[in-house]
This record gives sequence, C-alpha cells and structure tokens, in this order.
Amino acid sequence: MKVFIADDEDFVLEGLKVIIDWNKLGFSICGEAKNGEETLNKILELHPDLILLDIRMPKLTGIEIVKIARDKQFTGKFIIISGISDFKYAQTAMRYGVDFYLTKPIDEDELTNAVISVRDDLKKERKNNNVLLQYREKAKDTILRDLLAGKADFFNFNPGDFHLTAAVYQAVIYENYNQEAFHSIWSFAELLRVTNQDNNSFDHIHFQEKDIILLKGNFAIEHFKIFLHHYDTTPQKLSPLDSLFLTYGRKVYSLEDVHYSYEAACRLLNRRFFCEQNQHFLGYEDLPKEEEFTYGINTEECKHYYQLFADYIQAFNRTKVAETMKELEKKLYYAKDDVMDIKYFLTDIYLQVKQIISHNYNTVDIPFPANSAVINLIQNKYYLYEIILFLSEQFEIFMKAIGNSSCESVLNDILHYINHNYRENLKLESIAPLFGYNSSYLGKIFNKKVGESFNSYLDRIRIENSKKLLLENKLKVYKIAEQVGYKSVDYFHKKFKKITGKSPAEYRKEPN
Repeated sequence: MKVFIADDEDFVLEGLKVIIDWNKLGFSICGEAKNGEETLNKILELHPDLILLDIRMPKLTGIEIVKIARDKQFTGKFIIISGISDFKYAQTAMRYGVDFYLTKPIDEDELTNAVISVRDDLKKERKNNNVLLQYREKAKDTILRDLLAGKADFFNFNPGDFHLTAAVYQAVIYENYNQEAFHSIWSFAELLRVTNQDNNSFDHIHFQEKDIILLKGNFAIEHFKIFLHHYDTTPQKLSPLDSLFLTYGRKVYSLEDVHYSYEAACRLLNRRFFCEQNQHFLGYEDLPKEEEFTYGINTEECKHYYQLFADYIQAFNRTKVAETMKELEKKLYYAKDDVMDIKYFLTDIYLQVKQIISHNYNTVDIPFPANSAVINLIQNKYYLYEIILFLSEQFEIFMKAIGNSSCESVLNDILHYINHNYRENLKLESIAPLFGYNSSYLGKIFNKKVGESFNSYLDRIRIENSKKLLLENKLKVYKIAEQVGYKSVDYFHKKFKKITGKSPAEYRKEPN
C-alpha cells in the first residue's frame, strides 16, 4: 500500500518518514510535499492509500485538502497531524472523512496504532471490494451472455451499473487465422487505440466457444473501422491482423438488438470457408441475403459437372475447364448446403472424373492419388479456394498424362478424344462445343481433313475395337456391341458387316 506524507517543516517531514518502519507495516512512501496545493495535486495524481497530513500548511490547509479531495471522489485514508489540540478542528476533520487526528509532538506508538488500524481497514475494504467485484463480473458475464443470446431481462438490471450504456453497439468475433496457436496476444484496446477504463469502450466475453468483443459507442466503433481500413490489404507478417480472423455484425442502437449483430457475425464465421486467400475479416455487408441462397447440390448437379470436366479434360480444353471451375465456385458461394456437404460434393466430382479418365485411358500411366488420400485432403481443407486449386491442378495433371503428343491441331485432339470415348453415346453436336466449334462447321472440317464423315469414322473405330474383343472369345456378341457403344445388337451386326464384309460370328470363327 502507498503512503503520502505532507508537512511544511523539513525536520518534521523527515521525521515522519523514519519515525516508524513503514515497510514493516505494509506501506511504501510514494511521495511528499511541503504546501497544501502541491499536496492536493499529488494526491489526485498518485492516488495513495494513506495520506499523513499536517493541518496547517501554506496555500491550502489540511482540512481544505481533505474537503476538495473528497469532492473529487478521492477515497484514500487520512491521518491529520496538528499542533493544536482543538476539538472543533478534530470534529471538522472527522466530518470530512479523516480517520485519525493526532497532535504534535507525535507519539511513535500512537502513530503506529493509527497506521495499523488504517491498514487493517484498507485490507478489509480491498477484500470486500474484490468479492463485490467478482460478483459484479459474474453478473456482467451472465448479462452479456443473455444479451448475445437475445434473452436479457432488462427489468432486473441497470445497464449503467455495468458500463453497458451507449448510443451504438457492434459485435465482433475473432479467432486464429491459421488455426494454430496465436503468434502474439494482442490487446484490443491497443489495436483500436482506445482507453478501456472500466470496460467503457468494449467488453470481451467467451460465449458458445467463441471469443467476442462487444464494441460500445461511436468512438470505439469508428476506431475499429480505422483498424480494418489500415489492414485492408494483405497484412504483414507478425502484424496484429496476421494472426487474427475477424467477423463483425451490423451496428445496432439498443441493447435489445445486440443479439442481431452477434448472430450476423456468427453467420459470417460459418462462411469463412468461402473467403479468398489472405482474407482476414468478413463484415455484415459481405453476408448474402437469404433469398440469394438459391443453389442446391444434388446427384444430378454432381453428374453434370463431372461429365463436363471429364469431357473438357479429354478435349484438352483448359479454358473450358477453368471457366467451368469458376462457374461452379460461384454457384457454391450461394449454396443452401452446409460446408461438409459441399466438400462431399466436390470429392464425388473428383472421384467420378478420375474413374472416367482411368477407364478410358487404362493403358496410360497417370499419377492418380489414392481415393482415401483425396477424401482426407478435401475434408481437411479449410477454404473453398484451396479445394478448387487442388482440383484444377489434378485436372491439369490428367491432361498432360493423356495428351496426344503428336497432335498438331484441334482436329487431332478431336480424333484423340473419339479414340478414347467411342464407348459413349458420341454425337458431333455434343463434341463440337468441347473444342469451341459449332457442329455444322466442325462436320465440314472433319470430312475435308479425315476424308470421311464423323459418324463413319466413329463406326470404324468402334468396329476395330469390337474385332479385338471378338478374337478374345470371352464375351457374347450383344455384350461386345454394348461395350463399343452400340445400344442395338442388330445395328452393330449391320455396321460390322458393312465395314468388314462378315458378320461378327463369322469373323470370330475364321482363323486370324
């Protein structure tokens, strides 16, 4: 505890400093003064626990010092020392809150007993204040939780008692950007450059496994806005925002509406998955409106996209792969589904594309990762952009692995595509867009360059592959027809005989 000593006589001042063992009694001398004005100023500056004060000093008397200090809400203890044993002086001193009135010359035992009494009172007050503070903090913690949950009972507490009165409020949620231990412990008061005496500018609370800051008043909210603007670009390493991710709800103008700001911040936290790389905060203005969530993922959507990607990969059409990826990413931003379902959806797309490519190019050595590794990787990605990047990289690897090294034109890419997809229901109308052509124009180029129509070339490729299967003598003819892309076995017979001059059965029986 701190003691301040004031007397206008040097020898008395020095004597008071050594007459008793202040340290042994639990005090340290924090200052001294020789006149009333200096004494008052230092008391209000240093806030000592105990003031040992001469009643008669230049500029202000001891009684005047006590009165002015009390008027300015000073709560420390006073022991007045006077050369006059006057009951009226003592009575006046006691009325202004002086604890002891001692007369000179000072008796060491009397002063010691007075100091011990003051010390014991101070300890008791501190203990009571600590208990009261703990109850108040617990009560405030409960009130803040109820405010955030929208369940506060405004009839049973006075907001002013808990420093909750403000013209405007805003809820902020913060967490680690890298999902690891924080690099540093940052003080929000320092970050916002505001004083937070008695939590007047903001309150911090841990609620629903989230760290929340409730900003209170225009000053704090304006400084928060300045803070965000300062770190609007990618933050520097070890800067405050480098280790933080923030979401903030809209400003509200009554305590009753604080939960709306908090709920918006929570919804934004759930949308962190859709953030761009190095994005460190999301605000209420970034939250799509409910009516904008129109996209729903399902089996048909999955099939649509994996077929598109498989086709574009086999057409070596990188532009279309990229455009389709961007289109899918944009749709998912407005998906009604939760993040885990989106991850499953993207995993299914990848695995289906992988299956198509591995089936169509079973003789090519493609560095496919194991399915389990892909599933774990996608499930553990924290952002959508990371998954999109992974898929794009994988699809580029697929294209390079299956690429026709001898191709010198788009037409060669088309022939390459047909040679590996002849089993499918191929039509010029569906293939042309994969390569950036309309079907009529592509048909003319095909006839001119290849010397036969698209359908004729496709039939020839199918029949050539059916001949290999017939010679293996493992499958029935109708099964072979299906495997090379003919739904009708009769149509297969017709085409086979037209191209080879024999029926499939005759071809199988003849020695080769």
